[in-house]
Amino acid sequence: MKPALDLGAEGIVFPQIRTAEDAAECVSLLRYPPDGRRGWGPFVAHARWGVGLLEYLPQRGDESVCVLLIETRAAVENIEAICRVEGVDGMIIAQFDLTTELGVSGRFDAPEFRDAFAHLERAILDAGIPIGAAALTREQTRMLLDRGHRLLVHGFDVLMLGGLVRQTAEWRLDKT
Repeated sequence: MKPALDLGAEGIVFPQIRTAEDAAECVSLLRYPPDGRRGWGPFVAHARWGVGLLEYLPQRGDESVCVLLIETRAAVENIEAICRVEGVDGMIIAQFDLTTELGVSGRFDAPEFRDAFAHLERAILDAGIPIGAAALTREQTRMLLDRGHRLLVHGFDVLMLGGLVRQTAEWRLDKT
């Protein structure tokens, strides 16, 4: 089992992963040479982490977190190979995009989606990689935690903002 993710580290969530080669490319973009192809531009990173310009690479350079969004039919078919890519720190099953890819958009109870989700869960958990998904209710949160998920998405900014806009549009100004 991989250690818990350092949520204080910098990282990137990469979308549309289809193959192990895609996953390896994502990892390489977060690693400095000779292990990857990330450019060494420490001028912002060192300030963010409070280390000297030339201390960034040796002190923080290998702490970037690589999380993959699993949201394609190809990723379902290739998940075992994707899980073998060294340097992947976590995976999130993107239910909304995956249902659309499978032709059952938004139907989380569709057999195609449920089978794909279960297959992904087994492979990712068996590989010891932290897994997650969207949990928009308390019940979904509990269910996913019980199934071993640790990277839960509890909202989407566009939905939250839309809700706030609708709420404020309903407010009435007091004329008195």
